[in-house]
Parts: sequence; structure tokens; C-alpha cells
Amino acid sequence: MKTFSQTATLFFAFLIFSAADGTCAEKSAENQDIHPAGRPKIGLVLSGGGARGAAHIGVLEVLEEMHVPIDCITGTSMGSIVGGLYASGMKPAEIKEALATIDWEDAFNDNIPREDRSFRRKRDDDLYLIKRKPGIGDDGKIKLPTGFLQGQKIDLIFKELVLPVSDIRDFDELSIPFRAVATDITTGEAVVLGSGDLAKSMRASMSVPSIFAPVEMGGRLLVDGGVSNNLPVDVARDMGADIVIAVDISTPLKKREELISVLSITSQLTGILTRRNTEGQIATLSGKDILIVPDLGGISSADFKESGQAVPKGRAAAEQHREQLAGLAIPEANYADLVRALPVRKTTPPVIDFVKLDNRSRVSDEVIMARLHVKTGEPLDVQALDHDIGIIYGLELFENVDYEVVDEDGKNGLLIHARERSWGPNYLQFGLELSNNFKGGSAYNFGAAYTRTAINRLNGEWRTAAQIGENLGIATEIYQPLDVESRYFINPRLFYDNGNYNVFSPDADILAEYRVSRYGIDISGGREFGAWGEARLGYRRYAGDVEVRIGEPTLPGDNFNSGELYGRLAVDKLDDLNFPRAGYFGSLEYLWSDTALGADTDFDQILFNGGFAYSWDRNTLLAAATFFTTPDNDAPVQNLFRLGGLFKLSGYQVDELSGQQLGLLRLVYMRRIGDFNLLSMYLGGSLEAGNTWQDTDDIEFNNLIGAGSLFIGLDTFIGPLYIAYGVAENSHDSFYLYLGKIF
Repeated sequence: MKTFSQTATLFFAFLIFSAADGTCAEKSAENQDIHPAGRPKIGLVLSGGGARGAAHIGVLEVLEEMHVPIDCITGTSMGSIVGGLYASGMKPAEIKEALATIDWEDAFNDNIPREDRSFRRKRDDDLYLIKRKPGIGDDGKIKLPTGFLQGQKIDLIFKELVLPVSDIRDFDELSIPFRAVATDITTGEAVVLGSGDLAKSMRASMSVPSIFAPVEMGGRLLVDGGVSNNLPVDVARDMGADIVIAVDISTPLKKREELISVLSITSQLTGILTRRNTEGQIATLSGKDILIVPDLGGISSADFKESGQAVPKGRAAAEQHREQLAGLAIPEANYADLVRALPVRKTTPPVIDFVKLDNRSRVSDEVIMARLHVKTGEPLDVQALDHDIGIIYGLELFENVDYEVVDEDGKNGLLIHARERSWGPNYLQFGLELSNNFKGGSAYNFGAAYTRTAINRLNGEWRTAAQIGENLGIATEIYQPLDVESRYFINPRLFYDNGNYNVFSPDADILAEYRVSRYGIDISGGREFGAWGEARLGYRRYAGDVEVRIGEPTLPGDNFNSGELYGRLAVDKLDDLNFPRAGYFGSLEYLWSDTALGADTDFDQILFNGGFAYSWDRNTLLAAATFFTTPDNDAPVQNLFRLGGLFKLSGYQVDELSGQQLGLLRLVYMRRIGDFNLLSMYLGGSLEAGNTWQDTDDIEFNNLIGAGSLFIGLDTFIGPLYIAYGVAENSHDSFYLYLGKIF
């Protein structure tokens, strides 16, 4: 079974891999002293085909072993990747190793690791809103990305692979003249790429429409070349090839009995288009040309983990044409001379003399440059650069952030391109929260948020969110960094909320239900510590009323005023907030309420919460501790701590316990047991111990309440969903169906 990201990756890859006048004749003319007189010029044509494209490597191995010279290469999609790398000077063994070491699942996932996201963006995870954010124009129209993936990670992978030839802009100057084929999505015409950025050209050649965002080059929007010319024999002819060796690894069309799903029908439509133009190119081959079609059997274009199996099948297919290929081979000595005459592929990264920025966004250049740590005068550290670019991309402002090495006046420079999201800077998010304990306790909340990013050059942000359901609320806030590194910030917020606070009897019967309404302002500021932590000081001033909705009329209910100062230290290094596998988190807050600040009641509170996650194989162990205290035991009802619900003394109803003090210990084990189309599944259990107390003198470990649960957890695209059964001491038990954040 596959997770959503895995399934999307495989589907995308399945679909994905389904203008210059330089010629190989010109390149060969430079080496006429090596070639026997009158030797025909040989062009190698590599088709698209995804993971099946590893078969191209096997063909290259045979060609080298037989000393068959290649004078020019053309390729589409995966063929452009293998062909481009070979043309850059990589040997077949090096290409095989490079493709084998790529984490393709991660490459087809634009998400930056959570550990690298800014602390501000991590706090978005505290909300139950869906992560996907469509844009909204100032005219109110919805805007969507031009592709499901922007290709951020795979761009950087290609950049690193071709870094040794990053200074070459004319593809005729590569070890072997090369052309990549893409498609102009505006006209549907094939576009032959023979100059510019090699990595970008390869990327454009494999950008399937609607899945990958088009690549803008030379004023054109380019997508997968398989749409227009999947086996570019004609391009090799135009480059001067007298004889063509064409390798077709494209996926055959499905049979009728295989067309059983939306995915299969969609891929078939793409396959039909690709197959037609491939067969048209095959029809142009003459008797002196060689067509190699590896028997790839059950190897799918999406199965990159098994792509290594395609290499020997490519070899086997080439071996079947050994007699024809032998007629193209040259003597070993001539072949060795030819290889020695080729440009030597650089083995060390270029020394960077200067850094420039191509900033196409609303934020200042300084905001971007402050996150780059490239050392001029030293060789380029690609891993460090990729990390810095990930941090910039993690701001969630940019559609793409990449780089190229440029030459100016004999000096190597690093040019960083940062392109703002075409569907921003305004975004909408929606979310749904559901709970049911099958004992009459059910609730739902539906939320929506509007966020406008980059409201100024320092990347200020304005967000307004509203919620309806069990708890009503609306809030609007400004988050304003005060420096280019976003270390210091201010965060004013206006809010109104209205929710229920229940009081239960020892037998779990509701004695009273309070409806508490609040409205006010929260002004805070502080400092972020990189992506891992934050220190914040704030003042909160609000008023409201407590209304008794269920219970004795004599129960207290009144208007109130609150004025509070607070300070908070927080750290968050979890890799995921829904189902974490590694990292730790913690927060410590001190709250001071005083009449001098506008409050009706004087009290202090200290709140601590922290824990960590540790994993091995598919197993994860979570440990967490929570301790909230009101030292003077005099907080009003709206400031009491509440406990109860799944993983918060499972078996008790939500917020069944309340008091001036709260303690909770949790140990949760879970195992990922399956990956399905749109979700991951976990099976687990929890052990919990905790309680609430009215007085600090009552706090004792021997009166902690024991509890536990068994659960199935589903990590869906709309949030974590739990189906669970919980038990606790004093004969408390409950079934749960819960959609929303719990940990």
C-alpha cells in the first residue's frame, strides 16, 4: 500500500515519463583526425519512459564496450535525463549510481522537511486547517497553481548532477552535442533545446502538464516533450546524424481489461498521444538505422525502486543488435583516442567569486540574502546551498527557488532565482473538526482562514480566521517581522470566541454547561530562534460573560474582565505534528493576571508541556508530560484547566475534569500498518496518568487516574482521523471518532 505522497509520486511519474541548429557533423569535424575517412555520423535517440528509462543505461554500456562512437544525442523526458548526463561526460556506471541513489519519492514531493520550516509556518500546523491553500485574487477569483508540483527538489537534484558543466551554455560544447525536447503548452509544438541551462532543459523535457508546473524558458511555457515528440529521430537528423540508434522504452498501451480506473483511463489517454508520435518517428527509420526496444515486461514507468532491473534488460536488447552495431564500431585505438579528445568532466565544484539575486517577489532582496550563507572565494558547497534554498522555499512565498553558475568577466558567480507564487499572495484555507464519543457527546467545528502574505518588504502577514459550530469565533492578526532575518517580530491580534465549558459529576453526568463569550486584544512580540524556537512576551486584555445554559439557576454566571501579561518559551523540532516519528517539542509559559492590568481577579499560572518522538522501522514511541498550575488556587471559571478525551485520560468525556491544577503523563505507541491511496494508517495504543486538582496541596502522584486506549489512526489530507476505544479508572470508558488535532 502507498501513502498519498507515494501514490501521487507514482502516478505523476507514470504520466511524466510516458531551438538550436548545431550538428553532430560540426562536432565530428573537430575530430576528423580521430575518425576514419567517410565514417558515418551516428546519432543516439532516447525516448521517455520513466523508471523504464534505466534501460538506456544498459544500452550505453553495450555501445561503449563495442566501441560504437556517438556523435550526438537527443532525448525526451527520461531520455533527456540519461542523455543529458551522458552528454555532460558521465559514464554509464556513474549515471546508474546517480539514479539509484536519488530518493524519487522525496524528489517528487515539494514539501520542505518540517524541521527546516520557519517557526511561524510550523505554528500553522497547530490549526486544523487543510494544508493545501488555493490563492484568491484581489478581485475575489480563486487562483490555483499551474501544476500539482512545482518541481523544487528535482530541480536542485538536476542542478547538482550537471554542476561540472554548469558553465557550458551551448550544448554543442558538451562532451557530446545534445538536444532535449520539450513541448510549448501554448501551441502544442515540439521545442528543441540546445542551449542555456542544461538542468533546466532536462527538467522542462519531463514536466507533464498539470502535474508539474510548466518551465518558463525564452518566453515560452514548456512541458513534457513526450506530448509532441517522444522519440525525436527527426531532431537527430537535423543535427547531422547519418545513422540513428533509437531506443524506445515507452510504455505500451493498456489492454481493455486493464482499463478499470480513472487513473488507468487518464494514463491511457496520455499513452495514446505519446504512442502516436513515437510510431510516426519510428516510421521514418531506414534500413541502416537501428531500433532497440527493450523487453521491460512488468517494469512500470513509476517503479523507480525497481528501475535497476531495467538496466540489464537494456543490455540484453542492445546485444540482440550486436551484428548491426558491430558495423558501426571503430577500432579500439581510434575509440580510445576519441574518448581522450573529449572534454574532461570537472571533479571539483566551481569557486564562487560573487553572488547575485534575481528576486521576482514582493519581499526585499535582503530578506532572501539573509538566509544564504555562500562563502565567496571558496568552492561551492552544494549541500549547504540546497539547505539554504530549502529554508527560503520554506517561507512558502515562492513558486520556485533555484540557482545557476554564471561567468562574468572571467569570474564565477552564483545567480539565485526566486520567483513568487503565481497564485499568491492571498490564500484561503478550510478545515473541519469532528468528534463523537457515542454517548451523546458530539461536536463539529468548521473553520476558514484568509491569509495575505508579503504585505511589506519584510514579509509581514495578515490573517483573518473564522469558525462556526460547537465553538464560534473570529480573529484577525498581523505578524510583522522587524528585521530581514525575521528574528524579531510583533504580533497584534483581535479576537472573539464563544464556547461551552461543562461541569461533570463523579458519575460523568453533566451538572452544568456554561457558555463563555470573550472579546479582546492580544499584543505580543518576541524573537524567533531559527526554525526551532521562539520567545514571546505579550499583554492580553479581554472582556466577556459566563452564562449558565444547563444547570441550577443558582450557579454563578456573570460578566468578567481580564488583563494578563504572559511570557512564553517554545521549541518545536518534530518532523510531523499529526503522526511524528522523530524530534521533540516543549513550551513553558508564565501568566500574570492583575487588577492593575484590567482584570477582575489576581492570579498567576504556570504552564508546561513537552515531549519527544522516537522511531524504529515502522514503530514510533511518543512520550509527553503536561503540568499546569495556579499557585494561589484562585483562577476564575474561564481560566480553569480542563482534562478528558482521547489521549487526555481516554475513557473520560472531553473536558470532563477541571481544576486549578492539571497534570498528565502520556506514553503512546503506534505502528504504521499500511499506506492507502490518500492516507497512511496507524495502529496503536496509549497509557496515560493524570488528574485535575483544586488546591496545590491536593497534588499527589498516588491520586493520579490511570487510563489507556487502543486506536486506529489515519493520516488523511484533511487531517488526522482516529477511531479509538478508551478506558480509565472509576469505570470510565468511551468509543471515539475524532477528526482533528489531538497531540
